Amino acid sequence: MTGNYKTVVALGSSFAAGPGIAPVENRWARRSTRNYAHLVSQALGARLTDSSVSGATTATILNKSQRIGPQRFSPQIGAVTSDTDLVTVTAGGNDVNYLGEVLRVAVLNWLSAQRVTRRIGTRLIESHPVVPVSAGQFDEASAGLERIVLECRRRAPRARVVLVDYPTLFDKDCAPGVLFRQNDIRHFQDIASGLSGAYARAARRSGADLVAASDFEEGHGVGSDEPHVLGLERGHGTGAAFHPNLAGMKATAAKILDVVNGSTTPAY
Repeated sequence: MTGNYKTVVALGSSFAAGPGIAPVENRWARRSTRNYAHLVSQALGARLTDSSVSGATTATILNKSQRIGPQRFSPQIGAVTSDTDLVTVTAGGNDVNYLGEVLRVAVLNWLSAQRVTRRIGTRLIESHPVVPVSAGQFDEASAGLERIVLECRRRAPRARVVLVDYPTLFDKDCAPGVLFRQNDIRHFQDIASGLSGAYARAARRSGADLVAASDFEEGHGVGSDEPHVLGLERGHGTGAAFHPNLAGMKATAAKILDVVNGSTTPAY
């Protein structure tokens, strides 16, 4: 399906929702009005139902409710109806605890680098080492993505479904620093590679389109001169750390538009 998209549904976790990017649409979901789904729908002149929720898994998109603070979010898939033209999906990272582990390691390394907290930070690092994600975990995440695509097709047979994977957090030449040591960087690059493979398999098996944000141009990761992701910065809170910034969302939106309607230019 190409051309005229009137209704768009966004499904996903924080990398879709856009925590840390103002203005905020839903503070419990940590959902921005300038995430990639909003930018895409604006460029297409389409109506958007954004159901993305930070912390979501493939299960909370499909069949489990999610509670954050006082708000309960029903399974996101309920937003997909027979008149939906386009669905975007970013999920799976929380299935393998990708961002949770990135944040945990960054905080512990920061604590171990401070004079007052060095001892406890070092002790916590030694007692809680990083654990590799198994091939089976990546396969489960991929299967969850495939189930999402198939359920979208069941509910909206004419809809185009686009899987949008995770942008690069750590460039290939990323240098170690206070927050991440060299072995940490390699560990998270391995997880990122596993996730991109899970997306590719899900897209191939389901026939969904794939926007591989993981293949975007190098030089926009954490600590780069022109980052597409936030670091552990004051003013954003830890919930937004290591997630796409506005530049990252714009780059993702542009790639989605290239896939779904190549002649469309984002109206930023």
